[in-house]
Amino acid sequence: MKSLTVAELRQHVTILGWLFIGGHAFFLLIGGFVFLLLSTIGAVSGDPQATLILGVVGTAVGALLALLAVPGIVAGFGLLARKAWARYLAIVVAILGLLNFPIGTLIGVYTLWVLMQESANEYFAMSAPAAEV
Repeated sequence: MKSLTVAELRQHVTILGWLFIGGHAFFLLIGGFVFLLLSTIGAVSGDPQATLILGVVGTAVGALLALLAVPGIVAGFGLLARKAWARYLAIVVAILGLLNFPIGTLIGVYTLWVLMQESANEYFAMSAPAAEV
């Protein structure tokens, strides 16, 4: 397997950053949707017990999805900013995402392939490029 150059790595890390931000923002939206859906169904049912149970379940599932989404979004922004800590966070999130078949598995394998390159050490050791004026 061919090793990536720093220039090629720049392109792949940018793609990874946006994949992490977009994919985990979608997770966050799903969490909000589940919360609203279950809470609304409970309220519309008119049964106080159903309202309570669906409210608790909706809150728990929504909070869990939000909790899983936030590290991925943070890792995505860190990758775009070329922060060394974001590389390690993205690797951890990618390993956990391998269980999310099939999309999470594909993104996880791609993340591990890109961020485990030897040139990644050099890429993340360089300072982030200055913003163009």
